[in-house]
Amino acid sequence: MASRRNRSQKTLGIPRRGAEAFAVKLFYTGPLINTEMLVVMLEKHGISATQEFVDPLAGDGEDLNRLAMVLVPKTEYERAHQLFYAEREDEL
Repeated sequence: MASRRNRSQKTLGIPRRGAEAFAVKLFYTGPLINTEMLVVMLEKHGISATQEFVDPLAGDGEDLNRLAMVLVPKTEYERAHQLFYAEREDEL
């Protein structure tokens, strides 16, 4: 059984580290227009963020006020938080 699982992981390109390699953390929830901008900004800083609708079955896909979530890898959460939520000393 183990050899079968290892073979499928290799075929799919899934690292053997397990689920923790793919663990994400909720970073922001808000209107789609905001989440799209946030994902782009995070990616410009090298953080691979993803966006998902809070309720994938509700509403119109074109509604810019539809609630969505931004998810970031757990390993990048602190850096993302510092980039967007930390107080800037130079702004005081």
